[in-house]
Amino acid sequence: MKIPLNYTIRNLGTRRLTTGITVLGIALVVFVFSAVLMMAYGVQKTLIATGSDENVLVARKAANGEISSIIDRQTANVILTLPYIAKTSDGKPISSGEPVVIINLNKSTGGLSNVTVRGVSQQVFTLRPRVRLKEGRMFNWGARELITGVAIAKRFDGSGIGDVVRFAGDNWTIVGLFDAGGSGFDSEMWGDADQLLDAFNRSAYSTMTFRLDQPKAFPEFKTAFDKEPRLQQFEPKIERRYFEEQSELMAGFISILGIFITVIFSAGSTIGAMITMYAAVANRTVEVGTLRALGFRRRSVLAAFLMESLLLSLIGGLLGLFFASFLQFFTISTLNFGSFSELAFSFALSPTIVISSLLFSLLMGLLGGFLPSVRAARLNIVNALRSSCFPLYQTCETRQVFHGLPLRSDGSTMVGGSVFLRRLHLNPSTPSCIFPLVSWNPKPQTRNSKLQTHSCFGSRSSKTSSRSSAQARHRGRSLADLLLVQLSG
Repeated sequence: MKIPLNYTIRNLGTRRLTTGITVLGIALVVFVFSAVLMMAYGVQKTLIATGSDENVLVARKAANGEISSIIDRQTANVILTLPYIAKTSDGKPISSGEPVVIINLNKSTGGLSNVTVRGVSQQVFTLRPRVRLKEGRMFNWGARELITGVAIAKRFDGSGIGDVVRFAGDNWTIVGLFDAGGSGFDSEMWGDADQLLDAFNRSAYSTMTFRLDQPKAFPEFKTAFDKEPRLQQFEPKIERRYFEEQSELMAGFISILGIFITVIFSAGSTIGAMITMYAAVANRTVEVGTLRALGFRRRSVLAAFLMESLLLSLIGGLLGLFFASFLQFFTISTLNFGSFSELAFSFALSPTIVISSLLFSLLMGLLGGFLPSVRAARLNIVNALRSSCFPLYQTCETRQVFHGLPLRSDGSTMVGGSVFLRRLHLNPSTPSCIFPLVSWNPKPQTRNSKLQTHSCFGSRSSKTSSRSSAQARHRGRSLADLLLVQLSG
């Protein structure tokens, strides 16, 4: 026989203060947990969006990122001779040899931070059609001019149109603002690749990016690339895959650090849930005894209290996710491990994060509620019912009197009884008074067995006891029948 679910749900509302505190604690932990996962996913989403499945990026094999890669111009020309590279209408390859450098700018919030400056070719907008000029104009080729991403313009002083940025011993004028659709390019400045190489006295690019004439032709291109002996120190990758690999290190670091902090917080919430459930068990000893006396098995009692703990954690998890979802409207920045420059990104929520957060909250509820649930299931029936009898000078608040509760205890068999309940649904806020009124001793000291009457009403209980006994004798329905009707309702 299973305990109805509505019984468990009703019990959540009887301890509003402790229930609310526990739910808020779990919600806070789930909020932090979800925020960490959303941050890691946001970084990955931003960097992956930087690349395209139609483009190929070539970098040196030993390089950890674009900033540490070197491709000389001769090698770049060899790459452009390979097949499967897309060309413009006039036969020029759609490619861009790109030097990548790091400069320092003043943040709007104070302090210096690294910013990526990328040199590009004249085919850059054909190569990356998602990048659009938003304000101003394109820089002039052969001039010391820059265009800046929208994330840089928002977060750094002196990075707007008309401002002058000084680096490499020269002044560079910002003439335009571009939007890269939320990709990593929004956190960069672009200029003429040849001008950038000249300013830094370089003769080699950092990476080489070009478009394939067919996206599915990458395996054939890589075969031709690997056969060229002059290209053995370099490796081609799909641009999207390259930036995805760059994001894995950052996302992994953020996730590990965040989960470590979350685990510390979750320990406190788990202990709070455990204390709440222990208090619930202590306040509802009589209820547990009544349920066991009605025939509910230990596993049913265990399941009921464990379900209550899981419901608490589920409510807390949903509440934490609700508040975490608003983080999607915020944009923050972090250090890009690949370029050691600032990367702006937005928090991102995914179905995987939702499921992971809810499972995490349920795990806290399971750990916090298991031991108290086991304790409730192991309560002794007789001891639980005895705890309901008050001292003789007290009175029991009565609502209903029922007859027919057979029990066995200490060699005595209860053949009649009365149960006093504040409410039939066993409100734990006010413990019920359950005790036998009539018992029969199977081993009487006298020849004639004699019915013994017990009461917890003290000196004023003679009339009450007889009246209650009369009521008990005249009620034909059993306690189990009446109580189960109320539990199911």
